[in-house]
Amino acid sequence: MNTQSHDHLVKSYDEEMSRLTGEIAAMGELAARQLEAAMDALGKRDSKAAQRVADNDDAIDDQERRISGDVLRLLALRQPMARDLREILAALRIASDIERIGDYATNVARRSMTLNLSAPVPLVGSLAPMARMACRLVRDAMRAYAAQDAELAYAVWERDADLDALYTTLFRELLTYMMEDQRSITACTHLLFIAKNIERIGDHATNIAENIWFVVRGETLNEPRTRRDETLEP
Repeated sequence: MNTQSHDHLVKSYDEEMSRLTGEIAAMGELAARQLEAAMDALGKRDSKAAQRVADNDDAIDDQERRISGDVLRLLALRQPMARDLREILAALRIASDIERIGDYATNVARRSMTLNLSAPVPLVGSLAPMARMACRLVRDAMRAYAAQDAELAYAVWERDADLDALYTTLFRELLTYMMEDQRSITACTHLLFIAKNIERIGDHATNIAENIWFVVRGETLNEPRTRRDETLEP
């Protein structure tokens, strides 16, 4: 292969990866907005808005399918090696994580519709800081992906422990509230599920961060991750 042909192939691959990265970044932003919209509907007890969030989940699913198709095409046509292969495989994994984030946002919206059938619970407001932190983790993970910034990815990976700590605190508050007022058990159980969905969004942001680290550094993050979710402790 002459130099001109090689340069053309490299440029073509770079352009395709740039487009793919842009699509994944847009998908990540859509998932973060879905969570924000779900939390807004929850706070306002707006079932119609929550249903719109649930209906919009198909858009994220469609994006994930398109990206998966693009990745398979790149694998077949380019037969990448080394870092190029890591980039393409990471794109597939990251798109899958974002799709799951969208699913959890949809779950939050659906739970909020069920909550609206019962009396308001004061602790609903305690979910907002968790959701804001989860959105920041997702957006920072996507910034790290677009910039191929391993250090920012590592910071996301570390900060998930803070989200775990918020979840543990809220978990205990909800259990205490249920013991004090048994009439709130059903509503508080739904809030526990919502809180767990938000905590899982942080876990998927962490997965994205680990994939970015692998692409940039060529090695996995082997450090034991600090976990501050104490709700599973015996």
